[in-house]
Amino acid sequence: MTDSVMKEIVPRINELAKKAKEVGLTEVEKVEQSKLRKRYLERFKENFRSQIEMMKVYDKEGHEVTPGKVKKIQRKKGLRDD
Repeated sequence: MTDSVMKEIVPRINELAKKAKEVGLTEVEKVEQSKLRKRYLERFKENFRSQIEMMKVYDKEGHEVTPGKVKKIQRKKGLRDD
């Protein structure tokens, strides 16, 4: 994970999860945990979407079979010149 936001929030999420198992969380910590998890999921989805949008798919014969929807997004972002 080279994403600085992820590097920042994952340790805190883990810390809160460990504390929740051991002694429980305060209401403030529960709210913080919920916000961090939501932020993590949003960032994960953004990163995953970006990876998919950058991908080209080829069949066994070497012909590109990238889905049309992905090609359209790639063209829109200037990632394709065909």
